[in-house]
Amino acid sequence: MIDTHAHILPGLDDGAETMEETKRMLEKAVEEQITGIIATPHAYHPQFETNLAALHHKLQAVQNWVAEQELPIQIYSGQECRLSEKLPERLKTRQALTLANSRYVLLELPSAGIPAYTINIIQQLIMDNYVPIIAHAERNQGIIEKPERLERLLLHGALAQVTAGSVAGSFGKAIQRMALNLIDANLIHVYGSDIHNLTKRTFLFNEGLDVLEKKKRHEMIDIFLENNERIVRNENLYVLEPQSIPKPKWWNIFE
Repeated sequence: MIDTHAHILPGLDDGAETMEETKRMLEKAVEEQITGIIATPHAYHPQFETNLAALHHKLQAVQNWVAEQELPIQIYSGQECRLSEKLPERLKTRQALTLANSRYVLLELPSAGIPAYTINIIQQLIMDNYVPIIAHAERNQGIIEKPERLERLLLHGALAQVTAGSVAGSFGKAIQRMALNLIDANLIHVYGSDIHNLTKRTFLFNEGLDVLEKKKRHEMIDIFLENNERIVRNENLYVLEPQSIPKPKWWNIFE
């Protein structure tokens, strides 16, 4: 199993603070039978400095430790890239990283909504042969208010990722319902932990899969795990035709 979203590199953002914490995270990942992790520190987020030299240095240190310990897990490079008009150029000049050196880009939208220029950036990325994957789509307020906004982004070529903790219910019942609704509408393609630590923001990778199992979303489990693998192989992802999503009672106030 591949985890496509993890803040495990020490001292770069709001994820792991020390190498010791990173080691504990990786040992936990092995316990959960995760065989690969794409390390995705924040890139060009307003609250965190982006230092690619430090990223590469710490990634190498983590990979070396994994090899020394002979852990059955691979660590891949990546970033959670904040939406910006500069992002296409940053990717082309390697100032921002794709997931596992593939054409897939983990794209972080502002949590409060979807900026007006988002579709333009998605179109530019597609023209440059990148495929943006919207991170934790179920937690974006604009998508929560009106899920068709996510479908519109997908129609322009983006894909979307759900957080394991959202499916497991760690962000509350409302976010869990939104995650499941988006999954049922075939608007989610990729699955990631978005782990930051081992206390409040841990993996919950298997817990989320267990919820899908209990709710008989067996096909989606297979698709998510296969698509996660396809990202590191830089292959086309499996995409289902979008379906209609149920409208909540308060829907009309956002029309």
